[in-house]
Amino acid sequence: MRLNVPNVLTWFRILMIPVVVGVFYLPGGWLSPHERNLIACVVFTAAAITDVLDGYLARRLNQMSAFGAFLDPVADKLMVAAALIVLVELTRVNAVIAVIIIGREIAVSALREWMAKIGDAKSVAVNLLGKIKTIAQMVAIPMLLYHSRIPLFDPHVIGTWLIYFAAALTLISMFYYMKLAGPRAARHG
Repeated sequence: MRLNVPNVLTWFRILMIPVVVGVFYLPGGWLSPHERNLIACVVFTAAAITDVLDGYLARRLNQMSAFGAFLDPVADKLMVAAALIVLVELTRVNAVIAVIIIGREIAVSALREWMAKIGDAKSVAVNLLGKIKTIAQMVAIPMLLYHSRIPLFDPHVIGTWLIYFAAALTLISMFYYMKLAGPRAARHG
């Protein structure tokens, strides 16, 4: 594994996961509920920005690597799953929504791995629907982590609508990928 700027940013994203989760488990007097929400929101947002930045820099600096291509989606899935689990525990996200999103990520990752083994990985490459789903998640989760009302704006309400939208796109994109893989699966079954 070559350490380059994009891979460092991806590792940073992974290292931020315990911060987003851990801030809610600090002793009661250390931080107010608002401070916990704010820190988790800011750290998650910073980590989400590195997701965009590492891909851009990998292409721009010509530092793409097989390890980076593997690690980047793993970091994204870990970050989203950890945040969703915390949000379920805080009763800010319905457990069914979290299961749909996390379950889809596992199923599609397994499908992509299998398709790569049979030499057909490009047929289940990330598409526009998957990107819109990711954007909806990455906007919804910080809003749900922040949770506190801002004058004339309630991040929790907007975040809730966005996470439901992301869950719907999650299901649609999962079925889309499975439909694409179906004929190939029949040939290699």
